Amino acid sequence: MREVFTMWRDTRMILLVAVVAAVYAAILLPFKVFTILPGLTSVRPANAFPVVFGLMFGPAAAWGSAIGNLIADIFGGTFGPGSLGGFVGNFFFGFVGYKLWGNLGPLSSGEEPNMRSIRQVVEYVLIAVASSAMCAVIIAWVADLLGLVPFSVLAPIIMVNNTLAAAVLGPPLLYLTYPRIKDIGFLYPELLADEELSAAGASRRYVAAYGLLVVSLVWLGVGLLVGTGAAPGTLTVGLVGLVGFVLVLAFAIIGAERLSAILERAGARPAGRNR
Repeated sequence: MREVFTMWRDTRMILLVAVVAAVYAAILLPFKVFTILPGLTSVRPANAFPVVFGLMFGPAAAWGSAIGNLIADIFGGTFGPGSLGGFVGNFFFGFVGYKLWGNLGPLSSGEEPNMRSIRQVVEYVLIAVASSAMCAVIIAWVADLLGLVPFSVLAPIIMVNNTLAAAVLGPPLLYLTYPRIKDIGFLYPELLADEELSAAGASRRYVAAYGLLVVSLVWLGVGLLVGTGAAPGTLTVGLVGLVGFVLVLAFAIIGAERLSAILERAGARPAGRNR
């Protein structure tokens, strides 16, 4: 995850953060009137942008999505305690996608995400689902902790809202924009040095990426079971969320260096593949 911090040394990446934030906020704001849950979520076709921008701009899209959502909350009249969850959730909305497919990610066929094949579209939709789940569980967890809305109510709404926009609008947006962004040299692997992108070997990157994928979906499933009372009463949404968020940080921030080393010593080294 070092690129999330080292990117701030590159003026071009900072510019991309500003562009992503501005575009995201500008498209979020007009749809604030189409409210689903007052003060928390609305119809959001702009949710296509964090995943699309993430595949093109990498860490700049993660920061831009978080800042853009915060700007929309402030100027759209929905700023409040829940905006903290919105900031973190939208950061990971843009972060997960490029980790799973991008320069560091194992969940693609090795092709660029230009949406020129059915296989790419299918892979993109799977990544959009994982990114949407991560965003949904973080926002819903924070809202539940603050006593705003139960996790079991908010998480499915955000999950469906995010997934529909990202899965339906994302492929045509990538089809139209990815080749042009590549032509002008603004894809994030071209802007960041190799040592900024990853200090870990391939197997460690696979552990980190698959970890984010599994945690996002399992957290959503277990959280819903607990929130609806279908899971043992000893579990709480707060506890499930805390465990989930710690695991997210372990895979995202630590980059799974130590976790992978433990697996390798145990003789369960994750299988990578040549890219």
